[in-house]
Amino acid sequence: MTYIIVDTANTFFRARHIVKDNNPDTKVGLAMHIILNSVKKAWTDFDGAHVVFCLEGRSWRKDHYTKYKANRAVARAALTEREQEADQIFWESYDTFCDFVKDKTNCTVLQHKQLEADDLIAGWIQQHPQDQHVIISSDSDFAQLISPNVRQYNGISNTLTTTEGYFTDKGTAIVDKKTGEPKKAPNPEWLLFEKCMRGDPTDNVFSAFPKVRKNKLLEAFEDRSNQGFVWNNIMLSRWVDHEGNEHRVKEDYERNKELIDLTRQPDHIKQIIIDTIKEATSTPKSSPQVGIYLMKFCHLFDLQKIQDLAGQYAAPLNGRYGT
Repeated sequence: MTYIIVDTANTFFRARHIVKDNNPDTKVGLAMHIILNSVKKAWTDFDGAHVVFCLEGRSWRKDHYTKYKANRAVARAALTEREQEADQIFWESYDTFCDFVKDKTNCTVLQHKQLEADDLIAGWIQQHPQDQHVIISSDSDFAQLISPNVRQYNGISNTLTTTEGYFTDKGTAIVDKKTGEPKKAPNPEWLLFEKCMRGDPTDNVFSAFPKVRKNKLLEAFEDRSNQGFVWNNIMLSRWVDHEGNEHRVKEDYERNKELIDLTRQPDHIKQIIIDTIKEATSTPKSSPQVGIYLMKFCHLFDLQKIQDLAGQYAAPLNGRYGT
């Protein structure tokens, strides 16, 4: 069985940055098209059986690390009045979309006030180890989950990441601009290690070792199992930040690993993930009029192209869990 797992907010909000038209309604319409097109394409291309929409809550990481995503509040505060109005329109439209998939489709919708969508996506995969999974997202964090039964489809760029490499939506290998050769298949373990060392500026997670050279990280990565001289030479290093505070690399690396590694949540958070999934799937939804509801939703946002092909777009929204 193949599950199509949607990083809902990521796909919806990233879409507005690729349209040049500043009209909020145009941006909303494009976001609706991209998220529904992404689901339909993944469903068709990978023989999907059920769609799971994962929504955001207030992350437990903010209590664990007070700087986590604090930069986003600063960015919101800097918006002009016009930008705030456009932002509000986008959020209201997003909430309407979430209500639609919750109430008018047979899709599973996962959300908990303490969890991010990333936690729920990883948790779903961990709870369904024998199944195939396609993650719809543009978030590079999911590179760590790529495996023989997990692929990532980016509906913004129409690209697919698998254990075999990086491909266009037509199945053509993506070429590395530096080498002129097809991009090498991702190494999830290395990508996770590198991100935990480099940090994640998008989420305001600081580097464990600022300005460390990549070759030094590669050498430490190769020594990770033995944890010999090269590994310890990196991990026991110290550096001083701009405020005069001394840091030890190992301590900051372990902090980042807990924030970024989607298998390293605290035990009580892991249990919340399990319980959230169990509750959402204990009584599978059974809506008999998904197509009709979809047409009404399309009319609300003037999604004429989708409305004209409502049957095709309704198919993934109709798939029930466990069938």
